Amino acid sequence: MPRLILVRHAKAVDRMDADDDFDRGLTPGGREDAARTASALKAAGVETGLALVSPAQRAMQTFVTMRETLGNPKFDDPMTLYHASPEMLFRAAIEAFERAGSVMIVGHNPGIGALALSLAERAGQDGEMPDGFPTSAAAVFTTDDILNDVSLDLLINPKA
Repeated sequence: MPRLILVRHAKAVDRMDADDDFDRGLTPGGREDAARTASALKAAGVETGLALVSPAQRAMQTFVTMRETLGNPKFDDPMTLYHASPEMLFRAAIEAFERAGSVMIVGHNPGIGALALSLAERAGQDGEMPDGFPTSAAAVFTTDDILNDVSLDLLINPKA
């Protein structure tokens, strides 16, 4: 069965410290959290064949920090993932399952957190989700290729 890994980008610099929201990079603590999340995914045996990454600097830096630990998966960075809605992320995941059996999406709240919560609710496991889906959090779901039959396999919250 396909696997979907949802990751919120790591902690970024304050909006006032960047020229534009799109160009906000990670803090040193954010880089550390992203590396911890990648290590936890690897330790749990989670692999991905394709990563869909928001092209915003904080999301790309999160993925780059995680990439080698996760086995250097292929990636795509469609602009449509920048602050994408849960519905758009849902459609992107389904389309990506045509290219890979295991898909990671690195994105932004509120969309990534809302999709994770929606899938956890579908699995009857929403009580396990952290409030607000914090930065560097990851939720790993096993599903069918249309995200209908879903189970939450792993939740990583480096803030916990």
